[in-house]
Amino acid sequence: MAKHSKTASTDRPAVRTRRAYFDCRFGQLHVRTAFPTTGGFDEHVTLFCLHSSEGSSRAFARFLPEIADQRSVYAPDLPGSGESDPAPAPTPADAAAAISDFANELRLRQIDVLGLRDGAEVAIALSTARPELVRRLVLIAVPALDGAAAVNHKSLVLRGDAEDLLDADPQLLAKQIGKFLGGQ
Repeated sequence: MAKHSKTASTDRPAVRTRRAYFDCRFGQLHVRTAFPTTGGFDEHVTLFCLHSSEGSSRAFARFLPEIADQRSVYAPDLPGSGESDPAPAPTPADAAAAISDFANELRLRQIDVLGLRDGAEVAIALSTARPELVRRLVLIAVPALDGAAAVNHKSLVLRGDAEDLLDADPQLLAKQIGKFLGGQ
């Protein structure tokens, strides 16, 4: 029998967490997923969480079950990180292309994207390359983005130490981000 992860609050539905591999132009992406047990018919816009270059999807391990009570959430290991195959050049544009392939494979028409540190550069590159795909951006602990494309999407920028934001109180962070992302 499959085990369901419990959330910190007993009044919220349980969230399922899994890991899987998906194809992209550079091989395979390793992805952590979390989704509500409601069957998906009343879900909010899907959220993709993009880690920093020195990390992996593990950065979101405690956060995923907290934010996934009303939406599906995917945290891929970006190309060349964690257990994902590498891209020929580790650039934000290549990582954004892999994430675009992933969204296409899932047949998603619109997503919200959370970028952590330089994962924010990937989020911005994705929103520039596929403006019809990206609905909203959440940028956490963003480094200086000199020369980055202008952001033309509704955005929430959270400043501070990324580890503190994700680890100190993932439930509070999920509530804050969930409020910004809202529903459909």
